[in-house]
Amino acid sequence: MTFKQVLTHGLWRDLPPFRLVLGLCPSLAVTSTTEGGLGMGLAVVFVLVFSNLIISALRKVIPDKVRIAGYIVIIATLVVLVEMAMKAYFFPLSQKLGIYIPLIVVNCIILGRAEAFASRNPMVLSMVDGLSVGIGFTFSLTLVGSIREILGAGTWFGMPVMWESYEPFEFMVKAPGAFICLGILLGLMNAYSRRRGEVFIQT
Repeated sequence: MTFKQVLTHGLWRDLPPFRLVLGLCPSLAVTSTTEGGLGMGLAVVFVLVFSNLIISALRKVIPDKVRIAGYIVIIATLVVLVEMAMKAYFFPLSQKLGIYIPLIVVNCIILGRAEAFASRNPMVLSMVDGLSVGIGFTFSLTLVGSIREILGAGTWFGMPVMWESYEPFEFMVKAPGAFICLGILLGLMNAYSRRRGEVFIQT
């Protein structure tokens, strides 16, 4: 892949969770508000960028038989740093995200990029890959969170955005609403891609 392809692939072609259909657990769980989606996305960006950097730097040092365990140790260390920083500087947000911050350790997007990209490419390119996929993930969660919060509560980042007589569609901020919202967006993107003749069979 060229530098430009690495920089942009996470923004559409490998856009999680819509294209790779990965990371669905946080996408459904923390997007009842826009703030939750954005906060989780930025936490994942930090972990993705620096785990890709470290794993790429150590790819010739880590024995092949223990590489997955090594990756998890690196990712878990970064997640602990994120969790401590959020508790120190963004405590209300860390309370909202709860258990889903520690669960970043087992996020299949991060482990997948470590195994598929960072373990085979140089450091700068691996950082760019993490940034691209992380921004795509953040965009996805923020989009889902925005739709759910606006329709379900009539607000966006806590600010009223709907007319005074608007009756919030509370279904959207509950778990079934998350499935419906994610499914509709995924379907629309697939339909748009099909019209453009794009092929998304992952190899």
